Amino acid sequence: MPDELNVKLGGEAGQGLQSVGLILGRLYARSGFHVFANQDNESRIRGGHNFYQIRVAAHPVETMGETIHLLVDFDGKSHRLHASELAAGAVVLVDAQRAGPGETALPLLDIARAAGGGDVHRNTVAAGAVAALTGQDQETLAALLAERFADDPNAREINSACAREGYRAGMATGRRVAPPPPSGPVRRPFLNGHEALSLGCLAADCAFMAAYPMSPSTPIITYLAGQADTFGLVVEQAEDEIAAVNMALGASYAGVRAMTATSGGGFALMVEGLSLAGMLELPVVVVIAQRPGPATGLPTRTEQGDLLFAIHAGHGEFPRFVLAPATAAEAFSMAVRAFDLAERFQVPVIVLTDQHLGESYFTPEPFPWGDVTVGDHRLTGAAPP
Repeated sequence: MPDELNVKLGGEAGQGLQSVGLILGRLYARSGFHVFANQDNESRIRGGHNFYQIRVAAHPVETMGETIHLLVDFDGKSHRLHASELAAGAVVLVDAQRAGPGETALPLLDIARAAGGGDVHRNTVAAGAVAALTGQDQETLAALLAERFADDPNAREINSACAREGYRAGMATGRRVAPPPPSGPVRRPFLNGHEALSLGCLAADCAFMAAYPMSPSTPIITYLAGQADTFGLVVEQAEDEIAAVNMALGASYAGVRAMTATSGGGFALMVEGLSLAGMLELPVVVVIAQRPGPATGLPTRTEQGDLLFAIHAGHGEFPRFVLAPATAAEAFSMAVRAFDLAERFQVPVIVLTDQHLGESYFTPEPFPWGDVTVGDHRLTGAAPP
């Protein structure tokens, strides 16, 4: 038995790799495993070749695995493209019409149609089959799908039926790729780096967020907007990055904790606003989700090339902090620290993330939300005790 299990889903954009990857990642996490999941996608809506990889282990994991034990080929090309990564005896699942040597045939589309679905439900069939081949509980998978489609009874019924039939078909293949035993019944969160950072911002009592969407930072404003009503947060999608940073500075001037998020090209437009924060001594948190440049660069790839830019951005000299988390746990804790530093020293604080950290999924230990202390460093004019 290998000391970990690596599952790779390969296919075109639009075939639902991210959906099935998230379902399987949550399934393993809920079963007590440590999980790391990463996606690689081209900057296109349809076509191309993308993959979603899940690493499952009984010990903490925070990087991708190199050897694949189970490959699901959605596009007829994934087996050829990733053949060099396969472990000895690896299972390769393909649609029955494209089965070949070393492959296990599974008619995903036929199963989906028989269960009342269509082409878009092939990924749910695959999720059921992978769950079966890796020895996961069918009822846990059914519960996850019920949660995922709680607001759409018809979609819930179809996807549940497709997963159930996929599970049955996976069992019928007779193939098994057993993961290591789970480390225990602990249910850890399964979330990506930018979700962890966003939770840290909420724990730090951030009250205002303005941003203009720019990959790979967009999930931050998306996640915070979804939590705005619960946490009393104001989230504003600005018309551009210049407006976003100045809105955040205005909110800070009014006395609330404020932030913005962008990528390198957007931060270039924010530099004058950063200098304004330095001159006025306004606390503000700026998240730069790095991607390859220069200019527009590569929106769906990762790079860590903006460190010197963050350190030296702005005309004139003024102090700032630059933080760079490497894991989901650090993303949470450094987001909290960023707001405290900004307010304590009345300076801008820049948090550097990147596409890999932001879009990779982790299973950290539960965040110490109740232990977060939000200090009030504002000068009130009151006499000291």
